[in-house]
Amino acid sequence: MLAQEVSLIGNHPKFVKAVEFAQNVAVTKAPVLIVGESGTGKKTFCNYIHGSSARSGAEILIVDCSQEAQQVENEILGHRDEEGKFNKGVLERANGGSVILSNIDALDETFQKRLYQILQELSDYDLDVRIFATTSKNLSKYVGAGRFHRALYTYFSGSQITLLPLRERAEDIEVLANHFAGNYTQENNKDAITFTDEARDKIASFYWAHNVTELKSVIESTIENNETTTIDVNAIEIGEKKAETVVNDLDEDGLRLMSLKEAERLLIKKALVHTSENRTQAAKILGVSIRTLRNKINEYRGDGNSYFVNLR
Repeated sequence: MLAQEVSLIGNHPKFVKAVEFAQNVAVTKAPVLIVGESGTGKKTFCNYIHGSSARSGAEILIVDCSQEAQQVENEILGHRDEEGKFNKGVLERANGGSVILSNIDALDETFQKRLYQILQELSDYDLDVRIFATTSKNLSKYVGAGRFHRALYTYFSGSQITLLPLRERAEDIEVLANHFAGNYTQENNKDAITFTDEARDKIASFYWAHNVTELKSVIESTIENNETTTIDVNAIEIGEKKAETVVNDLDEDGLRLMSLKEAERLLIKKALVHTSENRTQAAKILGVSIRTLRNKINEYRGDGNSYFVNLR
């Protein structure tokens, strides 16, 4: 994938500082670690840095490290197919460009050590690749718990950008909503739209569990389903559909018919994963007390569910 023009929209001081850091680090070859919740724009920042660098004319490729371990290794290093033909990995294919290791916290622990050695030796193979890594986790805690290779963390952490969740950028929500609305109407040859005061208030006060990605999706679907150029509060279907949004975003279990008890467990797991296991934030997303969430976690532990048994 070749670099495309990327806009980073926002006025919050910490967001502006993150953009300035991205601009400064773009002129270097340093690896970059970008940390933030799902939907905060981690890949967008990677593309922005790549596009602002001398590598902008070369490819930027991505590997999702949350895939099956062998698949991840094959995509990074290359592999032979069933016919014996060797398929190059992203490190070779992106030579002169950049690679994004998405969800690097999920990288197989054995492969973490091997990958670190390989990254240290890239120049020996005449490979010039800039490496980005993204995560929603606190990798320093993973290192302390023995779940992430310290040297690999050190490789990335020298240039780290931490992105705020959208709910902590309240002043940017309306700016982003207007930006997405303007882009969507222009790209789809629609008349410009305006939001009523009540609609703006509803957008501004929503929790936005999935951050900028969710806001963009809601704005675009609202415009698509609205027949007038004025968006009122009733046209924006958020708030009451919060739980449905979380269910539809399941990435490993899929959406299927299930018992209420199983659906409840999956929702709780998803909320914990989304908030990097911050129970206070997870309880807020789910609309329950922290005590209720704690009781549910203990219940699932008692049932022997592996995720909750290993939950710290």
